[in-house]
Amino acid sequence: MPKATRNTPAKTKIYELLLSSELALSHAEIQQRLDFTCDRVTIYRVLDRLLESGQIHKIVNVDGVVKYACCKTCSPVHQHNHIHFSCERCKEVTCLNEVEPVYQIPKNYLVTDVSFTLLGVCPQCR
Repeated sequence: MPKATRNTPAKTKIYELLLSSELALSHAEIQQRLDFTCDRVTIYRVLDRLLESGQIHKIVNVDGVVKYACCKTCSPVHQHNHIHFSCERCKEVTCLNEVEPVYQIPKNYLVTDVSFTLLGVCPQCR
């Protein structure tokens, strides 16, 4: 069960921004899209709370930049694994919610998180 957190104006703005975005957004992109109305520390704290509560998930793009996204198919709480697509040209990261990864692991391993990222060229850059 996700931990309940209080709603603040900053949390509401950041969550709504991620919920409305078709792409995963970095901390800098979030701050820019909010017209710098939230300071960087507040954004980090809000993102940590949203991650902890399962409302968003994070993805690392090909350049090592951490991006954040809401899962559109399981909101308000992210509850499944899916594949991400990271474009080599535009560096945008897209959640492919309709594609769930399949994997097998050896016995006695406990998986706590799964991160699958496909690397290539997105339809807009082809």
